[in-house]
Formats: sequence, C-alpha cells, structure tokens
Amino acid sequence: MDHIRRHVLSAVRLGKTRSLIIATVALTAIGPGLTGFAHADEQSEFLSHLAGNGANQVREIAAATSPFADKAALGEALYFDTNLSANRTQACATCHEPSQGFRDPRVENADGAFSLGDDGKSLGDRNTPMAAYAKFSPKFHVREDGVAVGGQFWDGRAADLVEQAGGPPLNPIEMGMADKASVVARLAEDEDYVAGFKALFGDDVWSDSETAYDAMTQAIAAFEQGDNFAPFDSKYDRFLRGEYKMTPQEELGRVLFFSQQFTNCNTCHMLKSSPTAAGETFTNYEFHNIGVPRNVAIRDDNGKDVEFTDNGLLDNPAIDDPAYRGKYKTPSLRNVAVTGPYMHNGVFADLETVVRFYNKYNSRAKANQTNPETGEAWGDPEVADTISLTELEQGDALDTKRINAIVAFLKTLTDARYEPLLVQAATAKAN
Repeated sequence: MDHIRRHVLSAVRLGKTRSLIIATVALTAIGPGLTGFAHADEQSEFLSHLAGNGANQVREIAAATSPFADKAALGEALYFDTNLSANRTQACATCHEPSQGFRDPRVENADGAFSLGDDGKSLGDRNTPMAAYAKFSPKFHVREDGVAVGGQFWDGRAADLVEQAGGPPLNPIEMGMADKASVVARLAEDEDYVAGFKALFGDDVWSDSETAYDAMTQAIAAFEQGDNFAPFDSKYDRFLRGEYKMTPQEELGRVLFFSQQFTNCNTCHMLKSSPTAAGETFTNYEFHNIGVPRNVAIRDDNGKDVEFTDNGLLDNPAIDDPAYRGKYKTPSLRNVAVTGPYMHNGVFADLETVVRFYNKYNSRAKANQTNPETGEAWGDPEVADTISLTELEQGDALDTKRINAIVAFLKTLTDARYEPLLVQAATAKAN
C-alpha cells in the first residue's frame, strides 16, 4: 500500500486531485487513512478525511520537483494546515469544513453559534460565515447613496479574499499566532512550502515576513477562487437548466421569493436583474440591520456578557458614522438550509424560524410575534435605531403554507454534494 499512498499524496501536492476535494466523484477507503474512487454518495467521508487530517498526511511526501502545480494547489495545502495555528490544532478548514458546506461543524461548542479558538477555550462573538461563494463579494465600498456594500466578514472589514485570509491566523481567539513572522517561521518548517513559494512568487518571497505572509494569503485566496467553492449545481440551478422539476411547494416558494408584491425576500437576497438568471448568489452584498436580538441564552451558557452589543459595520475601520451601527452584510442564501445556526450571532437554530422572524414585521398576529424556538416574544433588537424598516416592511404577511413553501424553495439552493445533509437534518428534526 505504500506505493499507493505515495502516488495519491504526491498527486495532491502537484494539484492533480485539487478538483476532487468537492467533486461529484469521491473516494472510498483502499487502506488505512487512504481513499480510492467511489460513488458520489460516499464523498462526505473523503471530505471529512481531508478536512480533518489531510494536510498533515500531505506533508509526509516531499515532491522531487515543483511541489505545487499553481497558487491554488499551494492554497489548498495551506487551507488544511493546522500548523499555522499557535497550538497546531486549527486550520482554515476547521471553521470552514468542505464536507459541511464550508461552515464550522463543531456544534458542541455554543450550539454552533460561535467558533472555538485554537487555545481550546476562546469563543468568538459572531457566527462563522460560509466560505463557499464568498469570491463573488465585491470589494468593500460605500456607494454614493450611502449604502455599504461588499467585503469579507460580517462587517466587511476585509476588502477581499486575500485580506480575509490574513485575519484568522493572527486573531488571538482564532488561530492565535503572535505575529506574521511567527506564521512565516511555521511555513518555513515545510520544505515543500519553501520551494513552492519560491517557484510561484519568486526567489525574493522569503526576504521578509510581510512578503511571505502576503504570498500565503494570495495562495489561499486563489484556492477559494476555484469553481469547487461555487459549483452552481443545486436543484435550483438544475431547474434553470431544465434538468429538475420543482415540486408544487418548491415552485410556490420560488414564485413568492422573487415576487415584488408578496414578500421582501429578493429586496436584499437577489443580485441579478432577472429571477431566471444563472449564477445568482442570493445576496446583493448590502449591509442592513434587521433587528436581530442578542443571543442571550448561548452567551449566558458560555459565561459571556449577555448585555454585550455588537456594533456590526461600525467595527469596520473604514466606517466611523454611528448610522451604520448594527448593520451586517447580507449573506448568500446558497446552502442556507445546511449551514445553520443563523444570523450574525447564531441566535436562531432553524431556517423556518428565520422566515418567521422576517414575517413579524408584516404580521401583527400574536402567533407571529412569538419565537417558535423559545415560545416567547422575539427578543429586543440588539441595535434598535438603525433598522432597515423600509426594506423589511415590504410585502404582505405570510401564512404557514407560504412560510413552508419559502423554506422548501430555500432548500433547493443546496449544492448537490450537500443534499444528503438535508436528509440528515430532516431525520434529526423528526426525532
């Protein structure tokens, strides 16, 4: 089996299996810790294997020639490399695991609302955003009409994927490295990185820490720019191509979602001008305050300040106007059905709850003013004075039939490789 191990791992180093990370053909076991070709329904085992320990195995083999085929192949290795965290326990994939929709799958920590750091005790204050489809976000900017748009993270503080990739390694409650020089020292431990960086970025790349660190972020961003992060192969995409027929409930949800009369969904969650346009990311990348309440229960359970107020966009160094306080970037709805919990603070566990939360702005019925997860009234907005009421109060009140239809449509936005997760979620909910 050693010759198979060497062949597979060398191929990964050369970038030959990069497309297999989240391809429609996956791998199955051909020996301890190894995989071979199998059917698509077995792909999650391969993805979980790679996300969990693939990077360490990759480093066992030093390619004799160029270690990486291109920057994206180098970025793939970096994405899974736990050695780039202080205690060597956390990688990009830890919080953005490919097998789970590029979200943090560690729901045992704060019910998945917040991510646990490399130190094994620190928790963030915001829910980890999905990394898939992130490449389509424009660079952060404020339009002439005063609306903030784009960037990465909930507050857009990273202009693009390159800048975003440089944040987590240096964040003390995430990967926890002391400084860029410390990260570069870890990179230099790997002879393949040393050779690969020179081959892809020039002989001077190791001349100083800033240059090498920037090269690392560029490589990770190149990996995240790949089509594997945005396959556009959901039931909805197949429907647009005439390859899938919506169920009556899904079709009702689709019509309601794109309606200019009956809902406000597409006000913020539609980028293209036509509801039948290919490549829809289901976000206009604008920043809004929708009145999300504090996640009091989870913060209390984890010994965090329950009175904490997240300033949202105001925490972006490029913003100093209090009028932007409490606003967050509108997230993509791609894979939304398998990437809960929801909102910037993970306050809602169920997708139906999210739709009912929006509905509270257009329905004064007592039943619609109650959070179904708690049986109590919706909590007060974390920030009350900047809520986008103009957008939220568009449309009519929704009855349960229409709410369920919208949820059914949102499920059709799930990438094909994650459709088994929908079945798992439905089974868990039923039990």
